[in-house]
Amino acid sequence: MAERLVVIGGDATGMSAASQARRRRPADDLEIVAYERGRHVSYSACGIPYWIGGDTSGPDRLIARTAAEHRARGIDVRLGTEVTAVDPGGARVLVRDGDGHEQWTGYDHLVVATGALPVRPPIPGIDAPGVFGVQTLDDGEAVLRGLERTGVRTAVVVGGGYIGVEMAEAMLRHGLQVTLVDRNPQPMTTLDPDMGRMVREALEGLGVTVVSGSAVRGVLTDDTGRARAVATDDAEYPADLVVLGLGVRPNTALAQDAGLPLGAHSGLLTDRSMRVRGSERIWAGGDCVEVLNLVSGALQHIALGTHANKHGRIIGTNIGGGYATFPGVVGTAVSKVCDVEIARTGLKEDQARAAGLDFVTAVIESTSRAGYYPHAAPMTVKMLAERGTGRLLGVQIVGREGAAKRVDIGAVALTAGMTVGQMVDLDLGYAPPFSPVWDPVLVAARKAADAVAADIARPAAGSPDITPG
Repeated sequence: MAERLVVIGGDATGMSAASQARRRRPADDLEIVAYERGRHVSYSACGIPYWIGGDTSGPDRLIARTAAEHRARGIDVRLGTEVTAVDPGGARVLVRDGDGHEQWTGYDHLVVATGALPVRPPIPGIDAPGVFGVQTLDDGEAVLRGLERTGVRTAVVVGGGYIGVEMAEAMLRHGLQVTLVDRNPQPMTTLDPDMGRMVREALEGLGVTVVSGSAVRGVLTDDTGRARAVATDDAEYPADLVVLGLGVRPNTALAQDAGLPLGAHSGLLTDRSMRVRGSERIWAGGDCVEVLNLVSGALQHIALGTHANKHGRIIGTNIGGGYATFPGVVGTAVSKVCDVEIARTGLKEDQARAAGLDFVTAVIESTSRAGYYPHAAPMTVKMLAERGTGRLLGVQIVGREGAAKRVDIGAVALTAGMTVGQMVDLDLGYAPPFSPVWDPVLVAARKAADAVAADIARPAAGSPDITPG
């Protein structure tokens, strides 16, 4: 008799797990049922800001594989169907269909891939018409419908993280006057404040009004109940359209109710095989879990499609009879706003301090190509290295074309446990159209290595661009 795999959630982790398990085990050996409460599966939520901004068409272009295509491969995908309870002791889930009918169904293996939920603060007007989140394809369609309304001239983006800055660009693309309101001193808190300041300056140079250090207290509405402005403690900012970019949190209420273990960030806890701790039959991955940071040694919540797809492949491999593990992450992420590229990997300063690590920093300015080559673009690279050992701890980059993907050099070095001194000798590709003779990342590594050496020789030594942490 065939075993039964039940998948909760039809996006990256869930459908990757189902697809990988199906590749390894035929239908007469493993029945696979995937429940998705929405209307789409296997889509790129990361692409929604670029669809809204006009860089790509959608939503079909953002769907990697439709429900019908999954069904043709032997995966029973059920859209508009929600799992409302999990009974680990009875190895069953309670399923509610689109008509509201509920019934229990059993499983031999369960994959929890419930993703993350957008943060929506409990403030007046947050649910008013004209206020939009950006999490699903339905959200993207709603924003575009909002932009088509007559008289839409102003937009307020609440939150200065990745989604916030990307949506600020999308609103600019539609010709709107854009205000970005963020409670933090600088946008992009995934960067150190000195690097975040560069993002702020770039946004302002593009015409975005950046309001920092201001928490939103409410969304003001007009006589029809539609959003008309965003209010902080100090001011009101006109808004024909409000976009929320306040980040996400793990969607783990279902898991919590089932008594499954959660971490400090409310994400599910798994072992390296992505099996939920303490459970033989339950697996979890993607935006609803916590992962190990290989640099700090701490667990953290990172909502990225790269990890989600890897988790799904690992889960499907293990359910399919193979063996695979997920070692952890180094915290790599890239983004852009218009022509400004933003990247980071590893730890920033406050994360290093929280991990009990002492460090030195190096900040350098360089260009994406040889300075004499046409269209060489400026970039700033910041690097953190452990005091004494010189071990690389983190890299941050803000620049123009050709800047962001250089962070991958740092990601590889972090994964390999390299020192900044070892990085200086990396044999990177060089030709004037691609890089100066000293790549900017290697220049930063050389500065950081000098800082480590100077710190050992003279602990009090420092300079404006090479300072102890």
